[in-house]
Amino acid sequence: MAAGPKVKISRALGIALTPKAARVMERRSFPPGQHGLARKKSPSTYKMQLLEKQRLKAMYDVPEVQLRHYYERAAASHESTGTALLGFLETRADAALYRMGFARTIYAARQYVAHGHFHINGRRIYTASHPIKVGDVIGINEKSKAHPQIVDALTHSGSVVVPEYYEVNKVKMEGKLIAKPLRDQIPVKLSEQHVVEYYSR
Repeated sequence: MAAGPKVKISRALGIALTPKAARVMERRSFPPGQHGLARKKSPSTYKMQLLEKQRLKAMYDVPEVQLRHYYERAAASHESTGTALLGFLETRADAALYRMGFARTIYAARQYVAHGHFHINGRRIYTASHPIKVGDVIGINEKSKAHPQIVDALTHSGSVVVPEYYEVNKVKMEGKLIAKPLRDQIPVKLSEQHVVEYYSR
């Protein structure tokens, strides 16, 4: 069976973007391609910055224009630019649903939002980038509570570690942002400082 584009991207970036990619990378952790095992040359500073930026884009499935916009907002904030950047990304509607266990991947979460399966504070949303504020409740619309993929994700979410800034009520099929994310609470393993350096060149 072919690996598929998400698996190839995951191996190229060195991060598992989907459960399937994680399984494949357990067996083949080296980059894809004929010379994957031989690529051990130390990267330049620019390449390291570019790689971390590409990883961040892939993790949150955001286009370049949007990521740069988040960086500019973060740079204008009173917080650490890197932490603020991750905070903006982490409190998008699609990221929130993924972290809460309503979707198996962030790509699925984006699709569910686009199809109108979720609401925030009772108001239906269709935009994956919709920001979640502290106190906001995100839940499944009544007609979508039997959606097989969402139900499956919730059924298998026992192994999902929900970050401390979110709380989930599986019975009501809803979740809430209870605090601003702190850097050490955000389950993202990369150097956001490299991303900041990339955009501030």
